[in-house]
Amino acid sequence: MLYEIVNLFPEDMIKDQEGPFVSLYQPTNKSFPENKQDLIVFKNLLKVIESSLEQIPNFDMMDSIMKPLHELREDKAFWNHTSEGMVVFASVNRCIVYKLYSPVEALAVVSNSFHIKPLLKAQQSTENYLLLGLSRENFSLYKGNRYGFEEIQIDPDAPRTLKDVLGSQFTDLNLTHGSYAGAGGQAMYHGHGDVQQEIDKDTEKYFRYVDSFVFEKYSKETKLPLILASLKEYHSDFKRVSNNPYLIEKGIDQSFDSLNLKDLQKQVQKIIETINEEKYQKIAESLDSSNLEEIAKAAFESRVDTLLVADGKIVPGRVDSETGEINYGDINSPDYDDVLDDLAEMVLSNGGSVLVLTEDKMPSDTGVAAIYRYK
Repeated sequence: MLYEIVNLFPEDMIKDQEGPFVSLYQPTNKSFPENKQDLIVFKNLLKVIESSLEQIPNFDMMDSIMKPLHELREDKAFWNHTSEGMVVFASVNRCIVYKLYSPVEALAVVSNSFHIKPLLKAQQSTENYLLLGLSRENFSLYKGNRYGFEEIQIDPDAPRTLKDVLGSQFTDLNLTHGSYAGAGGQAMYHGHGDVQQEIDKDTEKYFRYVDSFVFEKYSKETKLPLILASLKEYHSDFKRVSNNPYLIEKGIDQSFDSLNLKDLQKQVQKIIETINEEKYQKIAESLDSSNLEEIAKAAFESRVDTLLVADGKIVPGRVDSETGEINYGDINSPDYDDVLDDLAEMVLSNGGSVLVLTEDKMPSDTGVAAIYRYK
């Protein structure tokens, strides 16, 4: 296979490859017959890419870039199992594909760097999340975003219920409430305190299992915030034993089974919005600059800790990788892209973080703002 399907960003992002760089974004459909249109859209985007590559003078490596894209086009299994969107990054050396859980606008561009801003927006941790529905006897796991969520299909062979997880260690409450014969044949009974202690021990063991299972199988890979939905009394018990760093403090204090999916999504959205507002407010109070040229220079010098860029704003041009200066130009030319996109890639490459916000959430009207590591 000439292309790779990857999950993590920017860990799996193509770096230090030979240009030109192809970025393809496409919304996709999960169900038939809507997904029959996906391949048609993809073919049309490939035509845009080929046309752009043909504009590059003396470029003789088109086949090296297009061959994995053509292979992807012919992969029926891939097109039968798409999600809400997809991103393809391709260069002469490598081709990688991201499957997204939120839709993106169709885009095909050839430039001097990868166009990453829409992917950053799609994979922002506060836009995507995991939801753990937990009771004492069972659990369910969902993955969602601002558009909705769906249940994750857990391996049917994996233990799910309290009884399955504890096995022979499971405390049979029918037995503990009844009697059993002692060594001398005399009936003996557990007291209520003993029963409650056994219940608490079983619950703790089960919660430890659920915490480890969710972290190892899902949180470690996705790095998404984990929201807990359970009875109020189970929140403190679960958080006390949890070692999952992605479990957030705010949760839903209701029985998971008592909520329909619509009500559940409303409550989750309120939690996500609260987290976002608190995060953006904290960042806004710490900003050092909103001047585009100043931030470009700071990013070049690896001084940007956090970069904020506007989702809908494009500044045609590129950031000179040798000087940090901005060269403005035509975005339709393969030599140029979006300056804000270049800045985002530069900051990520230097270990900083990037947030893509809607323009109404931006603390400036320049389309960019930054917090520096040092002044």
